[in-house]
Amino acid sequence: MPSLVQDLIEAGIHFGQRRSNWNPKMAPYIHSVRNQIHIIDIRETVKGLLLAKKFIEKSVASGKDICFVGTKRQARGAVEHYATEAGQPFVVERWLGGTLTNFRTIRERLKRLDELDALVESGEMRNYSKKMESQLLRERKVITRNLGGVRGMTKLPGALVVVDTNREKNALLEAKSLGIPTICLVDTDGDPDLVDLPIPGNDDSMRSIDIVIRELMDAAKRGKETRAAGEVERGEHRGDRSDDAPERERSEARGDVPSTRRRSSRSQFRSSEGTPATADAASAPAAE
Repeated sequence: MPSLVQDLIEAGIHFGQRRSNWNPKMAPYIHSVRNQIHIIDIRETVKGLLLAKKFIEKSVASGKDICFVGTKRQARGAVEHYATEAGQPFVVERWLGGTLTNFRTIRERLKRLDELDALVESGEMRNYSKKMESQLLRERKVITRNLGGVRGMTKLPGALVVVDTNREKNALLEAKSLGIPTICLVDTDGDPDLVDLPIPGNDDSMRSIDIVIRELMDAAKRGKETRAAGEVERGEHRGDRSDDAPERERSEARGDVPSTRRRSSRSQFRSSEGTPATADAASAPAAE
């Protein structure tokens, strides 16, 4: 932890915008003013970063993906590099309206990209005229540039990580309309009300953006490792149960072991009739 704080300070993450160019909603995250520049409280930055890491690790471990958005020049390199390394979807070009709210259309465009890639890989592209080939290759390039980062995103993400609320306002509004949690690196000129979990910090410094994205990606990697370990454990557990299945079937046929299927159906019938289920519900204490 001390090394992380030191890295953040050396990267200048505590330097905000000029005093004349600030959002009053960021007042709780501002420590002081120096030379007409707001100084962000590093404690709030670390607090937001740790909460975001914990949330991302838990979300990825549960089977969800985190979409990282950073279309500004200072953020593109870090977002693309670390997201590719962690296997998470990302957007580093212009945010296309409807990327989340019209996700079905986005998936159709990605299917089109798969078709174009298949034409190139199979060599069938050479069977078209020069003009048609040029048009298809241009279409493939545009789709790859705009949607290549979300190509592996087959469902809506579990959360959205954004750099700069002012630049990515459309992405944040789409996520909010769908109830998708949002995490954002917010400078003193940003609006923290647009974000569920703000990380106050300098969103113009390449070094500070790099550190924040790196830390969040590390959490995503740990979440994927936990998810993979859980899948292996569940697979082994299913394998053990499948090995015992024939013997269980024979035992149930002989009457040595009560059938879980018969017991389940009886309990469902009693619940539908309302005898024990209603009584249990009536006698149970009210939840606090």
